[in-house]
Amino acid sequence: MAEVGRAAVSDPGSLLPEGFWAAVAVWVERPQVANKRLCGARLEARRSASLPRAEARGPRPSSGPEPEERAAAGCAPEGGLGPSRRFPQEGSEPRPSAAPEQDPHQPQVGRRRGDDPREAAAAPLLAGAPGQRGQAGAEEGHFPAPDLDSIWNDFSQSLAGDDREMLNFLTGSEAASQQEAQRELVLILRTIIPKASPRCPLGAARREMVVQDVRGGMVTFLPLEEDVDGNLRVKRSSVYQVQLSRTEGEWFISVLIFCPERWHSDGIVCPRPTWLGGELLARLARWCVGSRQRGFKSTLSLIPIGKYSQVYQELKAKYKDMVKVWPEVTDPEKFVYEDVAIAAYLLILWEEERAVRGETARQSFVDLGCGNGLLVHILSSEGHPGRGIDVRRRNIWDMYGPETHLEEWAVTPNDQTLFPDVDWLIGNHSDELTPWIPVIAARSSYSCRFFVLPCCFFDFVGKFQRSQSGKTQYRGYLDFITEVGSTCGFHVEEDCLRIPSTKRVCLIGRSRTYPPAGEASVDERRRRYIHSRRGRGPAPPPPGAAGAPCPEGGRGLDPGPGRPGPGVRAEGLWLHGFQPREQAERVRNCARLPRAFIDQVVLRVAGVLLGRKQSEPSSSQSRGVEAWNGGVSLSLAEVAGELDGETLRRLKRECGGLQTLLRNSPQVFRVVDGRVCIRDWREERPRKEKEPEAEQRLFSGAFKTRICWFFAHHPDGCVLPPDRCPFAHGPGELRPAPARKKRPETLKLASGAPVGLPALPRAPLPAATPVS
Repeated sequence: MAEVGRAAVSDPGSLLPEGFWAAVAVWVERPQVANKRLCGARLEARRSASLPRAEARGPRPSSGPEPEERAAAGCAPEGGLGPSRRFPQEGSEPRPSAAPEQDPHQPQVGRRRGDDPREAAAAPLLAGAPGQRGQAGAEEGHFPAPDLDSIWNDFSQSLAGDDREMLNFLTGSEAASQQEAQRELVLILRTIIPKASPRCPLGAARREMVVQDVRGGMVTFLPLEEDVDGNLRVKRSSVYQVQLSRTEGEWFISVLIFCPERWHSDGIVCPRPTWLGGELLARLARWCVGSRQRGFKSTLSLIPIGKYSQVYQELKAKYKDMVKVWPEVTDPEKFVYEDVAIAAYLLILWEEERAVRGETARQSFVDLGCGNGLLVHILSSEGHPGRGIDVRRRNIWDMYGPETHLEEWAVTPNDQTLFPDVDWLIGNHSDELTPWIPVIAARSSYSCRFFVLPCCFFDFVGKFQRSQSGKTQYRGYLDFITEVGSTCGFHVEEDCLRIPSTKRVCLIGRSRTYPPAGEASVDERRRRYIHSRRGRGPAPPPPGAAGAPCPEGGRGLDPGPGRPGPGVRAEGLWLHGFQPREQAERVRNCARLPRAFIDQVVLRVAGVLLGRKQSEPSSSQSRGVEAWNGGVSLSLAEVAGELDGETLRRLKRECGGLQTLLRNSPQVFRVVDGRVCIRDWREERPRKEKEPEAEQRLFSGAFKTRICWFFAHHPDGCVLPPDRCPFAHGPGELRPAPARKKRPETLKLASGAPVGLPALPRAPLPAATPVS
């Protein structure tokens, strides 16, 4: 045995030893949090057991802590603790302080110090009996859980026989009493699933038996292998252990390996010892004393993660060329790979649903607020009939083939916007329509389901206002949408997606809480609930006003031609006051303000900074630059105090207000950390000073195409001589602006497919490859 790592843990909050088991639970249940080469783990069975009796034991040459140290550490105090505490997943949305509802498919949150340790050890992590597979294993459906009892019985017999070195490693003691040898253990059988990638196709998963010694403060990971008869047995190589100990009032976490000379590592499911003693140990030490309140479910908790990894990689390879021909101004990698991940999730979710229902026909869908339409395109190409609806047509729509159905019109919640023949409604960053999607799905038909990925916080009318200060606004909004779905009669499920977004929690309603005969009474309950929310949020903007843009590139729904919109009484309108956005996306970065107004504000602010009430053209161009007035530096609040109320109100209607306008005038001002000053061009340096005429190339083709503001307005004129100033000192120096290069338009073939975009054939969802 050898110790490959040891770390001291500072515990000012007295979170240990419970925090140790919380950290262990992360590595056992979600190893992909630490090992990025893993897709995840599937927990198949759990039971309690006891160490076998042994007449005598040999010495244990271990460099780890002695049992007396661990006993003194309080690893198993009289109150005991449960090893299956929940713990936050690293890289997720920041956790609110409120604890979430417990997922029945996941282990219970930790136990109090006063609980019986044996009771904690026997509490089922999965809803399965000892030696039987629990719900987590049932969700995967590909690997029947082996008999954990037989695996442990065979292993314990070898421990009681001649394998005393392994027995000493499990107990962490040189000589233990017979009573100590029979202390109760917790056995967990898990399957580690590697992540699939083009360079590393989905490899074989590895099964492990995890042995938790709660009273001894240690957990051992035993890899399993098949013998010649196909039975699973413990593999003596690649065995490692994590221990918690306390010495002289200080906590330590150690990682030890069994038989280092026989250690075999593939760098994926079996990490290297240096990684275990370095990266994993550091994470465990940090998790031990971190916040344990999570507020969100585990990532991909509703679908088999092994199948997800396979489907995602296949879709990513099929649609990756979209990044090269992306015609929108948004980040192509972010939006392409996010929609690919969402599509992979829905395809697997729907395949699992068809298997449960015994159906073969693929589900139909409607994406409300489809935006760029890529999600609709992928789902349609994979064989699901559907369409997307959005208020504004995107440039990329022309790149899709005729099988991708996208419509440009607005959806206003009323009796005319129902979809009775659709299986699923999708709301992917659907903004102000997000709380309405469960309502539309419930009223469309009894069999209609919904999937929403909330982003911007909207109520039925206006912005959403949280009512509980103990929750983050995001957590509060998710709870609100869950409440809407429950009121509409859905069993609402929550899951976290693997997408490059801070808003990655989705809500799914795929079953009802009432029989079809109760539709009338439930609909009345919906109506009362919707009207009870009237006035909860801020008053909606007046007709014609623009809403705030979505930070996630959201796809707001606005009135289209021939559709009911603001100020138009739609037949059967469900709630008056619903205000969609304008169809034309307004530019609110001060660029559309009148030029005269912008010049007036620039002159006023410059006058304030220069200590003058107004700026006048300079008649003293011959002054020396040594006496040039650079003005003072003021905060934005101080500058705003010098402007009249009407000017401030006009700027407030723009995104960023005064700060945006000043930053749009970089020739005159420098805005840094909320402070404004006059730009001194003597301090500006070109990027490459060694190149000849570098200052001219700093402004590329725009050199001398505009009049120098300082030459025209500064009382001391321009601080730079005419040959060094990138702007014109008088009309005689002006040059014509260079013509802008036009972006080449995407050419289309006769079939409608664009050049550079490969044909994307419609293909069925690939069958899952068994992992063994």
